[in-house]
Amino acid sequence: MNSFGKNFRIQLYGESHGPAVGVIVDGLPAGIPINLKDFERDISRRKPGAVGTTARSETDIPLILSGCFRDLTTGSPLHIQFVNGDIRSADYEQQQKIPRPGHADFVAAKKFGGFHDYRGGGHFSGRLTLPIVAAGVLAKKIIGPIELEATLIEAGGSNDIQKAIEMAIANQDSIGGIVECKIQNVPIGLGEPFFDSIESKLSHLIFSIPAIKGIEFGSGFLAAKMKGSQHNDSILNSSGQTQTNHAGGINGGISNGNPIIFRVAIKPTSSIGAIQESVNLNTNQMESFQIQGRHDVCIALRVPVVVEAVAAIVIADLIMESKLNKG
Repeated sequence: MNSFGKNFRIQLYGESHGPAVGVIVDGLPAGIPINLKDFERDISRRKPGAVGTTARSETDIPLILSGCFRDLTTGSPLHIQFVNGDIRSADYEQQQKIPRPGHADFVAAKKFGGFHDYRGGGHFSGRLTLPIVAAGVLAKKIIGPIELEATLIEAGGSNDIQKAIEMAIANQDSIGGIVECKIQNVPIGLGEPFFDSIESKLSHLIFSIPAIKGIEFGSGFLAAKMKGSQHNDSILNSSGQTQTNHAGGINGGISNGNPIIFRVAIKPTSSIGAIQESVNLNTNQMESFQIQGRHDVCIALRVPVVVEAVAAIVIADLIMESKLNKG
């Protein structure tokens, strides 16, 4: 339920308003240099602070509890933990009886019989993307010379991201967005046909990021409007370089040597400032309510680094699998 990977394996734990969140990374090769400064850049990219993000402020200092000795990985499971400090659990008391529309409150209560931690979304919270980012930092260390870059290219249906966010704030509403990720210097041959294709593996882990509602590779859904003569990527040389990249760097589920390009759709943040209606589980009657707490107007602002982390984890797992297959 909370694990992913065959060779580079991660396991998440924790809740948004619990003592801590963290990740255990297994399969990490021994002898890789690890320093707390290695995590600073990507963790800071995920942090709130920009207009349109939550006011919750955590230190997000990684505590490496195992798998590292003298600043080098030991080959044993590496355990990274982040302490939760800036919590206001009282803001979520009403969610015991009134599930928030768009959130996991209702399904969590039904699936776990009311024993789930409802505070701040509990284990369903975007807070759990922090340890994913930390695992991504480790993955990036072992996939060189492969490079990844994810960028928010649209918010609220507009390329003018700042203006879209300002309008959402004024309306006490929220907006979604689209993040594009490019993976450069990918060797030919990563991935397998069908169930372990690159698209399958990436999509699997991408959808573990809260608020993701769609993914497309290369020309994506536009391919349905194109002719084969338009969509086919002419191969220019024996290195596999193509004239266009409608396939997004993948053929038959396998990397073809061109940049892997995919885009993900992020829904509007479910928690909004406006008054909403939902069922009261105690009375079984519809009831007006207003969500308390601190929330992002546009969670998509903080998603690019998480997408990068997820992509790095998948590529690391595939590279390690490829090396095993070569003996």
